[in-house]
Formats: sequence, C-alpha cells, structure tokens
Amino acid sequence: MPELPEVEVVRKSLHKKIKQKKIKKVIVRNRNLRIKIPLDFESFLKGQKIIKIERFSKYLILYLSSNSYCLIHLGMSGTIHLIVHNKKNHLTNTSFYNSPILPTKHNHVEIIFENFKIIYNDPRRFGFFQIIKDLSLLKKRFSHLGPEPFQSKFNLEYVFSFFKGKEKNIKNYLLDQNFVSGIGNIYANEILFLSKINPDKKVYLLQKEDCKKIIKISKKVLINAIKKGGSSIKDFKNLSGKNGSFQKNFKVYERTGLNCKRLKCEGIIQKKVISNRSTFFCNICQK
Repeated sequence: MPELPEVEVVRKSLHKKIKQKKIKKVIVRNRNLRIKIPLDFESFLKGQKIIKIERFSKYLILYLSSNSYCLIHLGMSGTIHLIVHNKKNHLTNTSFYNSPILPTKHNHVEIIFENFKIIYNDPRRFGFFQIIKDLSLLKKRFSHLGPEPFQSKFNLEYVFSFFKGKEKNIKNYLLDQNFVSGIGNIYANEILFLSKINPDKKVYLLQKEDCKKIIKISKKVLINAIKKGGSSIKDFKNLSGKNGSFQKNFKVYERTGLNCKRLKCEGIIQKKVISNRSTFFCNICQK
C-alpha cells in the first residue's frame, strides 16, 4: 500500500496537471469499489473546476469550484494514469505500483479534461472516490484519524500521554491511523531503526526521550522520502518518469540476514511478523 510519501508524490504530480482545469466529462465503468460510487457522481463532477489538490494522511483531496470535495484513496493497488490526447504516453502512471503504459483491464473511472484525461485503475478495488459536500463534513470524515507526523499536535505531550499505561508494542501504534496518520509498514520499520527502539517494545515502557526521538525521526524520514520521490518497491514513477529512490536509503526494510548499517554495530537484521506485517530490526542496537 502506498504510504504518506508516495501519496504526496502523486498529489504533486496531479496538482501540476489538473489544477484550475475544468472537468468536461466523467465515465464510471465499475462503481463497485470499496465505497460504491453513487449514480450522480458523473453529473456532480461534470463542469466543475479543480481548484487545487491537497492531501491528508493517505487521502487525496480534490477541491472543487462548488466548495465541495472529492476524496480519492488508492487502497492497495490503485493507480492514476494521465493520458494526453493525440500523444502516445510511455509513462502514464502517477502512482505507487507502476505500469509503464495504461493497463487494458480494471480501468474503473475516467475524468476527462480539455486535452487530456486521468484514469483510475485498481485491480483489487480497495480504493475509492467519495464526494464530500462541505468543509464541516470533510473535517468529520477525518475526525477518527490521528494527526500527521508533520502537524503540531504530534508532540511530546500527545505521544507520551497516549502511550501511558498501554500494553501494545510500538510497531502496532505507528501503524495505527487513530494514533498517527500516514505511516505504513515501510516507514515504521525505518523510523524504529533510526530511533534505536525494538518494534516489539511495549509503549508504556518508553521514556520521554524515546518519544522525542520517534517524533523527530518520523518527520525526518517522511520528509526525506518525499524529497526522493517515495520508495520504488514496484518501479514507481511519477508523471515526469522519474523513479522514487528512497528504497536506496533503507536501513532495515527487506534486509533480512544482512549486516546492520549502523556504525560499529555487529548486529544482523532480523525479520518477524507483528500484527500480520513483516517487521525488520537489528538484533543488537534496537533495544
């Protein structure tokens, strides 16, 4: 699943292409996504202008000229392709799991503009589109989610008090979108390695200094990943055709059995399953 950095790369790509563009037509070929697309979806979007594209957590937010919003979530396998009229695109994909050309199957939604269109492809259909009619409903839609690592609310007081008396391990909580939004399995592994914290450590045992490290390093890892265009686990390319390169910086993710990259550490990277997710850590320097 694309995590916060990959969705931000998609947002930037889309923002450059569809900001201030008017929707000419919408075609829905399959309404049965994770949230069923309503029958008035096409007529509601037709004629609207895309004011801007923002992101919260792993959600893309299209700001519409009617002061309403269209949410897009890519799910596990969703990709967004840009097709320019009268031009053969070899790199159409804006999303995480890259195909160099538009797939022939699973193209569920087309949003058509003056000289180009974007196509949503999703083989597993865990992604969705959702129309939100006003700002109060948009805020309510995200009310169950915790803050992003970049937000001021994700601070020492919030983190330390959230962990107080809780029995679960820290890896569980970094993946818990009710605690913090946008971090997925790849970056949780990297954050815990750089914080020198064992992923199985119970959060009630964490000291304030541990929490400070988690807060600081979460921001650092995600900012660095965005700058590098995300992690190209599946040959991710943005609209300009550039690969994400953060995977070259992995310290633990998918490095089972290899030497720890921390200076003077003689540990070996281990793998175990925590909450049904592959977890990678150093057996010596992560306490």
